[in-house]
Amino acid sequence: MHQPVTKPSADQKFPPAINIIALAGFSAALSTRALDPVLPHVADDFAISITTAASIAAGFALIYALVQPAIGAAADLFGKARLMTLCLALLGVACILGALATSFSALFATRILAGIASGGVFPVALGLTADLVAPAKRQVAIGRTMAGSMTGNLLGASASGIIGDLIGWRGVLVILGVLGLIAAVAVAAGFRGAALTPPPKTDLKTLRQGYRTIFANPNTRYCYSAVFIEGCCVLGLFPFIAAFLFDLGEKSLSIAGIVIAGFAVGGLLYTLTVARILPWLGVKSMMIAGGGIVALQLGLLAFGLGWKLQFASMLAMGWGFYMIHGCLQVFASELSIEARATAMSLHSFFFFMGQTVGPLAYGFGLAHAGKGPTLFASAAIMLVLGLVWSQLLKPRAPSDARA
Repeated sequence: MHQPVTKPSADQKFPPAINIIALAGFSAALSTRALDPVLPHVADDFAISITTAASIAAGFALIYALVQPAIGAAADLFGKARLMTLCLALLGVACILGALATSFSALFATRILAGIASGGVFPVALGLTADLVAPAKRQVAIGRTMAGSMTGNLLGASASGIIGDLIGWRGVLVILGVLGLIAAVAVAAGFRGAALTPPPKTDLKTLRQGYRTIFANPNTRYCYSAVFIEGCCVLGLFPFIAAFLFDLGEKSLSIAGIVIAGFAVGGLLYTLTVARILPWLGVKSMMIAGGGIVALQLGLLAFGLGWKLQFASMLAMGWGFYMIHGCLQVFASELSIEARATAMSLHSFFFFMGQTVGPLAYGFGLAHAGKGPTLFASAAIMLVLGLVWSQLLKPRAPSDARA
């Protein structure tokens, strides 16, 4: 059950395996948003529109979402750490194959493969973190795990813009592929010496019972609908950031990467401040504040700010976004005890389904309503999300929780 928040202490410590989990999340996150800043060049190389190029992000998110139920079940059956290591290796191979693509359809296929691989890292890492840390300290521990992913998102977005300007988008994928393979070896070695609990003896009957436990919890529908909306309204915007800057006359991919990376900087700011602001605000007020911050930044982006102001706005948006999202992750980790990896993978399923629908919805809105109305609509939705869902989500013990 969601425990009362305690103030952080100077001697608060977590298992060493948390650092290894953060490394795995960092490695997977490097490639998640790496192509966003270079999409205009991908579109030029293959003679396609930016909206078509943005379908790479939608395809990556869709397959990431679709594999989540299977990933969660596989992690609960065979072990989370082993699955994460295998997926990191697959991710590295997929990125290298993408660099060799000679057509947009081939590139799209490699990003689908990368989405499958990435889907086996971050949500499983969250489940593993929840296994290792008690509920009272879990939100701070998840914040540390997220810090690894936020750093990966930051470097992936900002560095890809710089690399794209120097050696092109193919060079971005080659470097990411090599780093992914190196990370797979490093994480495998790190987990070998970690004090991790072996996977429980389970079967398909146990998995079915896990799903029943998850969906019997009233918080389930609120958690999963909320992350779907987040993915659609916030992450669905990212493939269009570079195009917005191009419309303002800012043609540098490096600048586009820096602006997109502002969101990850905001996420890192959240991980550094969550231990302090959570006891002060509490879960409900944090969700309301986060929704308001995100809504304000979406509205500001509609006015076509200069890139420096856009970076600041994206930074604030990232901070506000994770104020909501971090709370939702903790609630999701408490939907079931025995099937926690499954619960977290379903959480990622709905989040990435939102990221699949988001670019398509933004593309439709931008084409038919224009930039201002589309962003204002997203802002209103995020404001309502923070206000309403903070009241709907309540501390509830899962039915498989032991006394």
